[in-house]
Amino acid sequence: MTDTELVRDFVNTRDLLDHGEELGSPAELAAWLEAHGLTRGETSAKTADLRRAIELREALRQLLLGNTGGVEIALEPAFAVVDRAARRARIELCFEECAGSLSPAAAGVDAALGRIVIAVHGAMADGSWERLKACRASDCEWAFIDHARNHSRAWCSMRSCGNREKARVFRERHRGH
Repeated sequence: MTDTELVRDFVNTRDLLDHGEELGSPAELAAWLEAHGLTRGETSAKTADLRRAIELREALRQLLLGNTGGVEIALEPAFAVVDRAARRARIELCFEECAGSLSPAAAGVDAALGRIVIAVHGAMADGSWERLKACRASDCEWAFIDHARNHSRAWCSMRSCGNREKARVFRERHRGH
């Protein structure tokens, strides 16, 4: 799984359209982190861990909306949340055991969330971050990777959200005629 895919999958643990929530409890958070290879050994989560994970997820969603463009978003608060997660994870550069990569020195859920933050850093470093976006539809905001040649996608799918938006704009334009 690439860094962008991991971040996308984490943001998409909440589905606004279907009101789905994969991180509905500390146990579900621990299971999701384990299923995505982000834990080392058995990890249990507490309510505070769940709250911080959801805060990180929603901050990442805001950053992805910023990548999409077309909407005014204050990115500083979202970056502050990511910075706090990085500090809690105690992310450090590791040479001997990690071959020069970033690694969380913390344990448990903080380390697992740190691995998501490291994936954000990796995506920014390799240039794939700008292709990671969130659907511009306010009732969707589904994370997706923009594979368009000109990086112009703004909707998770033209069949659903893009089509709804085009129809809305058409109706508004023709309402006064």
